[in-house]
Amino acid sequence: MDKILEYSMKCPVCGNRFTVSDYLYEAPYIGKLLLSSGICGNCGYKWSDVRLAESRGPRRITYTVEKPDDLNALVIRSSSAKLMIPELGVEITPGYIAQGYITTVEGIIIDVYEKAEFICKNSNTASNNCRKKLEELKKALNASIRFTVVIEDPIGVSTIVSSRAKEEPLERSEKDY
Repeated sequence: MDKILEYSMKCPVCGNRFTVSDYLYEAPYIGKLLLSSGICGNCGYKWSDVRLAESRGPRRITYTVEKPDDLNALVIRSSSAKLMIPELGVEITPGYIAQGYITTVEGIIIDVYEKAEFICKNSNTASNNCRKKLEELKKALNASIRFTVVIEDPIGVSTIVSSRAKEEPLERSEKDY
């Protein structure tokens, strides 16, 4: 892994500046990745980001989960990408301090489940809708329901590593700029 750049960033938590280092890494089956990391020396905030080093232009990636093995597909989501699972009502949108990550489809479902469970436990009313959403996510974790993962990346550096993932150009409208 080669360090290619070092720069200063303002901490989104405390406002102090800290150093971020960028590394270029050649990953098997994936290609070149740009990994970024830094830690604020004042408050301990950790910044990390991962993305493909080479853009393929704005892309939409679609991947359908039909069986348990499909949950093992590797997902590289850049900090600029929107991730959706329409059948489950999941939408993860990029924000000011969004970070890219490498995980699996299963890892995404687990993360969404944990966040939904936290919200359900800490809301004033344990709604029936909340319980239903958690049940749907459990079914998705077992691949007992079919669902689709969609990534829309305006800079084209996200991917799903699977021969069954479909990529297409992402059409942009004027309101996106």
